[in-house]
Amino acid sequence: MAGNWDGSRDIGSQSDDSFQYERQYVEPIYDAFICPLSKQIMKDPVTLENGQTFEREAIEKWFDECKENGRKLVCPLTLRELNTMDMNPSIALRKTIEEWNARKEAVQLDMACKSLTHSSSESDILHALRFIQQLAADNLSNKHVIRNAELIPLIVDMLKSTSRKVRFRALETLRIVVEDDDDNKEIMAEGDKVRTLVKFLSHEQSIEREEAVSLLFELSKSESLCDKIGSVNGAILILVGMTSSKSENLLVVEKADKTLENLEKNENNVRQMAENGRLQPLLTLLLEGSPEIKVSMASYLGDLALSNDVKAYVARTVGSSLINLMKSNDMQSREAALKALNQVSSCESSAKVLVDDGILSPLVKDLFAGPTHLPVRLKEVSATILANIVNSDSDFDSIPVGPNHQTLVSEDIIHNLLQLISNTGPSIECKLLQVLVGLTNSPATAVGVAAAIKSLGATISLVQFIEAPQKDLRMVSIKLLKNLSIHMGPELADCLCGPAGHLSSLFKVIAENITSTEEQAAAIGIVADLPEMDIGLITQMLDGGGFVIVISRIKVIRQGEARSSRFVTPYLEGLVRVLSRITFVLPDDPKSVSFCRDHDLAGLFTELLQANSLDNVQIVSALALENLSKETKHLTKLPELPSPGFCGSIFPCLSNQPVMTGLCKVHRGTCTQRDTFCLIEGQALARLVALLDHTNDKVIEASLAALSTLLDDGVSIEGAVSALCDTDGIKLIYDVLLEKQTESLKERAVWIVERLLRTKDIACEVSNDPSVSTALVDAFKHGDCRTRQIAERALKHIDRIPNFSGIFPGMA
Repeated sequence: MAGNWDGSRDIGSQSDDSFQYERQYVEPIYDAFICPLSKQIMKDPVTLENGQTFEREAIEKWFDECKENGRKLVCPLTLRELNTMDMNPSIALRKTIEEWNARKEAVQLDMACKSLTHSSSESDILHALRFIQQLAADNLSNKHVIRNAELIPLIVDMLKSTSRKVRFRALETLRIVVEDDDDNKEIMAEGDKVRTLVKFLSHEQSIEREEAVSLLFELSKSESLCDKIGSVNGAILILVGMTSSKSENLLVVEKADKTLENLEKNENNVRQMAENGRLQPLLTLLLEGSPEIKVSMASYLGDLALSNDVKAYVARTVGSSLINLMKSNDMQSREAALKALNQVSSCESSAKVLVDDGILSPLVKDLFAGPTHLPVRLKEVSATILANIVNSDSDFDSIPVGPNHQTLVSEDIIHNLLQLISNTGPSIECKLLQVLVGLTNSPATAVGVAAAIKSLGATISLVQFIEAPQKDLRMVSIKLLKNLSIHMGPELADCLCGPAGHLSSLFKVIAENITSTEEQAAAIGIVADLPEMDIGLITQMLDGGGFVIVISRIKVIRQGEARSSRFVTPYLEGLVRVLSRITFVLPDDPKSVSFCRDHDLAGLFTELLQANSLDNVQIVSALALENLSKETKHLTKLPELPSPGFCGSIFPCLSNQPVMTGLCKVHRGTCTQRDTFCLIEGQALARLVALLDHTNDKVIEASLAALSTLLDDGVSIEGAVSALCDTDGIKLIYDVLLEKQTESLKERAVWIVERLLRTKDIACEVSNDPSVSTALVDAFKHGDCRTRQIAERALKHIDRIPNFSGIFPGMA
C-alpha cells in the first residue's frame, strides 16, 4: 500500500494528549495484568513454582532460549533457579483480565460510536476507526460484536467526510471488518453502500481508490454481493478499465482483475463485461456452460458490437461450438447460434475461420430446406451469414457443400439459389443476391456463376430487379449485374434493350445524384461492359437520351462538383467508356456523326486527355479520338477550284492556279475540331504528343493509335510531319520505338515511323541516326510477321535494305 499522509505507515498516530475522554472513562490497567516479559496485557496467564505469573507464550519462549543456550532454568524475574517448568493456569487472573477487557471494550465501543460523527474532530474519528480495526483483528468473534453494535453503517457514513485521512481509514476499517465474515458483508449490501464504494474507483491515482478496490474484492467473494456490485451503473466498466490501464498501480490492476473474476459468478455481470470489452468470461460460458447458458450467451453475443479483431478472436475461440449449436434440433438454440454467427462472420478474417470450421455445408442445407425445417426469418439470417462468408478470400470452387461434393459455384447450387430468389420476399432476396455478388467478386468463381445463370435462362429475372422499389435490393442487383457484365455482355444487352425499358431505368440510376455513388458507378459499369459494336444498344442510348445524360455527368465531374466521392473514379471511367461507344459506329450511322458534332465530343475527349492519374480515362479518350479522326478525311470540305477555261484546258501552262489559304495541311480542306473532328485543330495534337512520355504503355499505345490517323492513306503525310515537328512529336515517337518493348506498342511505333520515313527529309535524318535504324533492324529481326513487314519497308526508305522493285518490275 502506498505511503500515508505524513509519509509513515501509521495514518492515525496522534499525540499523547489526544483522545482525552478515553482516559477519563476507561478503567486503568492494573500492574498484575501486565506480563513482565512481553510488557503486554496477558491473555493466558500462568504461574510458576515460585509464584511469579507470566503470559504462557512469553515464558515458554524464555524456557526454550534457556535450553538452547545451555543455561540453568531460572525465573526471568527473580533469576533464581527453578526446579521444574510446570506452569499452572491463573484462571482467576485470566477471568479478571477478560472482565476488565470486556468493560474496557464496551466503554471504547461506546466512545467509538459517539466519535463516528461528522461533528467529531478528525483525531477522535481516526482513533475510533483504529480501535475498531484492532478489535476486528483480534478474533473473528469481535466482528460479531462490531456488527451488533451497529458500527458498520457509522463507518460507511465516514466515507462522506471531507478529510481524505478519514475516508481512507474508513475504507481500510471496512475491509478488515468484512474479511471472512459473510454477515458483515451482507450488511454492506444494504442501501447504497456499494454504490458509494464504486464512486471511489473514479478517484484517479489515489490511495482511496486502491483501498476501495481492495474492499470491493473482499465483498465480491460473496455471491449475493456479486449481483449487487454488478447492478451499480458503471462499476464493471470502471473495473475493466482499471485492468487494462498501463498507468495503474499493479496491485490495483491485480485486485480489479480478481474482483472481476469473482463477479463472473453472475450471468448479468458476464454480459456487462462482454459489453465493455472483457469477452472471455462469456466465451467460457458458451464453451463450458449448461445448454441453457450456452443459448443465452450465444444470443447475447449476437447483440454485441465487436471490432474486426475481436470477431476473428471469437471465431477462433467458439466458432466450432456455434456451428455445432446451429446444427441442433432445438430451434431456440439454432436461432441463438445463427444470431451470433451473423455478427461474427461480418469480417473477412473471421469468415475464413468459420469456413475452415465447416460452416458452409450446414448453412447451405438450412437455406435449401423447406420452411418447416427453418422459418423464413432464420433463412434470412442464414443468407446474411452466407453473404458475409462469400466475401472472404476462400477457395469456394473447391470446398464441398452438398452430398455429391457440389461447391457453391456448382451449377445445381447456383440454380437452387436462383430458384430461392424467385420464391421469397424482398428481404431474403436481397441477402441471396448478396451471396451471388460475393461469388462473382472473384474472377475465378464469376465464370461458373455466369454459366449457371445462362443455362437456367435467369438473366431477365436478375435484370428485372433494376425496377425494384426497395433501394437496397436494386443496388445489390446492379452490383451483381456489374460483376456478370464482362462474362455475359450479349445476354445482358438483349435484356436491357428489350421492350420492358430496363436500359432507361438503369440510366435513371446513373443520373440520380450529384455526388457519385457506388450504385451509379456499378450501373454505368454494366453499360460500359456491354458489346462495343451493338448498334441496337447505341441507337437506344441515342434516342433515349442516354448519351446526353453521360455527357452532363462527365461535365459535372470535370467541374469538380462530385470529386469528393470515393466512387468518382470508377464512375467517371464508366461514363467515358460508354460515351466512347458512339465513336465506334460513325461510318455506318449519320445520326451518331451529328450527335458528336452537336455536343463537340472531339473537344470533350481532348479535355479528358488531361485527366491526370486517371490512365483508363486517358486511354479511352485517345481511342475515341482515333475513331473520330478516322472520319475527318471523309468529313473535310475540299475546296472547289474554278474551271481553267478553254485555253487553260488546252495549254495548262497558261492557267494560273489560285492559291488557297486556311486549309488543313493534313486533310487539304476546311477542318474544325467540332465539325470534322480534326486533331490538328484545337489542343488534341499537343496533348496526344504529351502522352507519349507517359509511364503507362497502354496510354502511349492509345496515343500512338490516334496520331496514326494523321499518317493514314488519303491524307497529306508531309502536312502531318510538319504538324508533328511543330509539337516536337517526332522525337517522342522515336523514343517510343527505342524504349518501349511490348509487342503491340513496338508494332504501333514501327508503323508510324515507316509512315514518317516516306518523307525525304525524315528519311535522310534517320539514315544518319544509328539508334533509330538499329531499332528498326531489331524489329525486322525479332518482331512478329506484320511488324517485320512494316520494318522492312521502313529500312528500304533509309536504304538499309535494297529496293528491288526497279530491277524486277511489279515487285513492291
